[in-house]
Amino acid sequence: MNVGRGCVVRLHYTLRDETGATLESSRGREPLSYLHGSGQLITGLERRIEGASEGHAVTITVPPEEGYGVHDPHGVVRADRATFPDDMELSPGVEVQADTPDGPLSFVVVAVEGDEIVLDANHPMAGKTLTFDVEVVDVRAATPEEIAHGHAHGPGGHA
Repeated sequence: MNVGRGCVVRLHYTLRDETGATLESSRGREPLSYLHGSGQLITGLERRIEGASEGHAVTITVPPEEGYGVHDPHGVVRADRATFPDDMELSPGVEVQADTPDGPLSFVVVAVEGDEIVLDANHPMAGKTLTFDVEVVDVRAATPEEIAHGHAHGPGGHA
């Protein structure tokens, strides 16, 4: 069976950045399972796996536009330290949430500059070209329940 919409795909992957540094990998643990066509993978990766079959191994490079998007400078904002609770730790790398008119929005603290906190709402991988080493472990037709739920279920049912 080939990878296509409505298939459950299990794959091993290793994700590397532009420098070749490994960011994450499924090697040494269970393969990643997902329902193809349900938006669970970044667009560029999912599109390039389409049509592959069990055992297919490939290196896929995904530009920012097909990954986590380009880095939006408007997503970087400055906030006064006084707008945060006094006991909140604010140091680079800490994730904070803010209520906005569009709902909650996550930010990562980029810097603390005196009484100003620099926050970034961009995804941490935004603006990065990503390289995936992918091996398709197996492909099967999704069950009606998986399709209705929009995700793959584990071997024993709902996971």
